[in-house]
Amino acid sequence: MTITLESNYRLLVESIVDYAIYMLDASGHVVSWNLGAERFKGYKAAEIIGKHFERFYTEEDRAAGVPALALERALVDGRFESEGWRVRKDGSRFWAHVLIDPIKDDAGKLLGFAKVTRDLTERRSAEETLRDNQAQFKMLIQGVTDYAIYMLDTTGHVSSWNTGAERIKGYTPDEIIGEHFSCFYTEEDRGNGEPQKNLRLASSEGRVESEGWRVRKDGSRFWAHVLVDRILDEQGKLAGFAKVTRDVTEQRKAAEELDRAREALFQSQKLESIGQLTGGVAHDFNNLLMAITASLELLSSRVPDDPKIHTLIGHAKAGALRGAALTQRMLSFARRQELRPVSVNLIELVHGMSDMLQRSLGSHITITTTFPLVLKPVFVDHNQLELALMNLLVNARDAMPGGGPITISALQETVDLSHFTKLPRGEFIKLMVADKGEGMDETTLARATEPFFTTKGVGKGTGLGLSMVHGLAEQSGGRLIVQSKRGEGTKIEMWLPVALNSATKILEGEQAFPTTNASTSRSLDILAIDDDTLVLATMCAQLEELGHHVAQSNSAEQALKTLQSGQHFDLVISDHAMPMMTGSQFAKHARTIRPELPIIIASGYAELPSDFELELPRLKKPYSQRDLALAIGDATSAVGKHGRV
Repeated sequence: MTITLESNYRLLVESIVDYAIYMLDASGHVVSWNLGAERFKGYKAAEIIGKHFERFYTEEDRAAGVPALALERALVDGRFESEGWRVRKDGSRFWAHVLIDPIKDDAGKLLGFAKVTRDLTERRSAEETLRDNQAQFKMLIQGVTDYAIYMLDTTGHVSSWNTGAERIKGYTPDEIIGEHFSCFYTEEDRGNGEPQKNLRLASSEGRVESEGWRVRKDGSRFWAHVLVDRILDEQGKLAGFAKVTRDVTEQRKAAEELDRAREALFQSQKLESIGQLTGGVAHDFNNLLMAITASLELLSSRVPDDPKIHTLIGHAKAGALRGAALTQRMLSFARRQELRPVSVNLIELVHGMSDMLQRSLGSHITITTTFPLVLKPVFVDHNQLELALMNLLVNARDAMPGGGPITISALQETVDLSHFTKLPRGEFIKLMVADKGEGMDETTLARATEPFFTTKGVGKGTGLGLSMVHGLAEQSGGRLIVQSKRGEGTKIEMWLPVALNSATKILEGEQAFPTTNASTSRSLDILAIDDDTLVLATMCAQLEELGHHVAQSNSAEQALKTLQSGQHFDLVISDHAMPMMTGSQFAKHARTIRPELPIIIASGYAELPSDFELELPRLKKPYSQRDLALAIGDATSAVGKHGRV
């Protein structure tokens, strides 16, 4: 059977089963009607031709003037696309995707509108035929610009081409008709035989629907949604294929962005949950270490002068100190450590550490520093930043077993809301540590900042180094970014806020102890408060060892009652994290009873509320007997100087 170009259009339109394709005149009256439209909407051609298309809309849409607005938008914008409820002849509703394109003659005069509707409610196919003359079919197909609608012969060569196909794929009809449609596929798909496979499936099953990359004339790629329908002649023999293609690249990008946002939210929620758990464990562990270290200290002064016993006690102390360091890393990851940020000159800090870093990393590692001539100071805890930098360099060294270069560099960056969603507006310094080591795969990179996650062997790492750096950056008001590819090395970016001035500042209104060796030799009456009986007992033992008289209280409520009884005290030492009433809340109530009473808050946890108005001396757990003596001396001497702490 010989198929002419004009008859191709009729065969093409009559063979499309997934779209209702019909024409409206300039005023919106139906002038053609295909079988797909009859199937979707229930009207026979004789019933609907000449009728206004607004009857397909819901009563609410008709009242709101939506049909007229749709034609107006199509005329003004060149096309109108929407989704919404439409009404069948029997009154039932279906959700439709609608395209309306204006149809104009060569002089630019409006002839009417091409309307393409698809039933998205059930996504079912229906054969579409047009009952108009061949000229109307041609105008209708050529009027659709958002879909590439064209026909292939039985061997896959293009035999018709519409305006939408030219717009989407870049070929004019003269350039593409007669060419094989495999030119639209990527080189990889052509090598895999995808074009031929799709035609075989369409021929045997009637239709094929798929999505994938397609190639334009200029070589650029787009993500396409494709329908291929089998076309049969009157004798039921294969006459060719109808092909409908739409560029859905933007929709795919939006879906991918949504997936990435969901994954980022999941990771953020996961790390927040782990952080809360880690912080709670670290807090409880600090209390246990407090009891252990204090008891060992008291024990060492009471045991006989036996070297073996003192050696064992020393080992126990060393283990407890390692536990305390581990706890600090856990608190750092959980962003609940106690930070004392100051203005830090990064260039001076790195250069001051260079000798120590080189000795620690070994001669097989080369450290290179690259800094601008002028770099603003950052606002961060000096000691914690040194520890973080050491952790990053140790990780970089371990990633290069055979040695190699490590580069430390820094740049000043200005952040706006469009640059980083996790950073506020302002100036930041980006401290970078890069190596040429093994790098990380995607799975390892996704878990790199999780606590206790490590790729090192047993006993070679705690898995808290990078999580500690992550916690420090977040708690300091910055951000940590890890970039790595397997076999290409790793680059760590630590974003830190620029210091507004050179003055030392303490977070959350906390008051640091002076750097003096203040102490007191007189015996004091001290009220000790802690809900942990083990910690309370060891604290009281330490205080009594220092020669003070101690009254115990295992809750803030009980301590307030003791103060209200009129009993004299020179000082109060209170834990902060207690049930019912925290140490800071206790201090606020206690000041209403005894305004001049010195109060020390003992905690291993940066947990005082940021809006707490009292400046309270802090005693960091676990503390030694000497730390305790100095804290008492500083607190009591401050009363004499200022009238109150």
